[in-house]
Amino acid sequence: MNKKIDLKDLDLKDYQETWEYQSELLQEIVAIKTANRKQEFTKQTPNYFLFVEHPHVYTLGKRGDLSNLLLNEQQLKDKGATFYKINRGGDITYHGPGQIVGYPILDLENFFTDIHKYLRLLEEVIILTIAEYGLKGERSKGETGVWLDVGTPFARKICAMGIRSSRWVTMHGFALNVNTDLGYFDNIIPCGIRGKAVASMQSELGKKIPQEEVKEKILKHFKEVFEVEAFV
Repeated sequence: MNKKIDLKDLDLKDYQETWEYQSELLQEIVAIKTANRKQEFTKQTPNYFLFVEHPHVYTLGKRGDLSNLLLNEQQLKDKGATFYKINRGGDITYHGPGQIVGYPILDLENFFTDIHKYLRLLEEVIILTIAEYGLKGERSKGETGVWLDVGTPFARKICAMGIRSSRWVTMHGFALNVNTDLGYFDNIIPCGIRGKAVASMQSELGKKIPQEEVKEKILKHFKEVFEVEAFV
């Protein structure tokens, strides 16, 4: 059982390239697991954690509704944005500059085999992180991610989540709005949920937040919550 995680910060990287890279890492882990089942001696499976910031892009989950994208092809080009239909859960979301995206590519058999628990712990990592800035993150029943002011007319999502798993290996992950231009969310129905707003740490706190500092706090809480031995 390997509880070490290989940390990779990709900085600003194209969404398609990053998606392909995630897929390569997932397939690497799955291949090791397949070989292990055929052999008497087994090899530990690696785990990865990718930080990345994407250029403007909208992504739609495998069961998402295309009508939740409110732009046509030309309008996307005019805004300098791209669009992908992808293989994660969830509906539509936006990624762009000022947002911290985290892609844990974990063999959950190194930790626990429970997807529901995995999502709840991912939420917990973000809840603990933004609490360090005085923000009270919450869960909203039936709506994966981290929210502010749940149960009020002012409920708004600050962190979206969507994952895929294969043979207990995860990919995709979370997108925390730190210094994000929230205007780009006006071009979609975020996560397919009507009548609820989005937020960023900057919009809530009224100042720009150092993103490297936020990443450090995310890793600290991820290590605690998932009982990670070390990031390497």
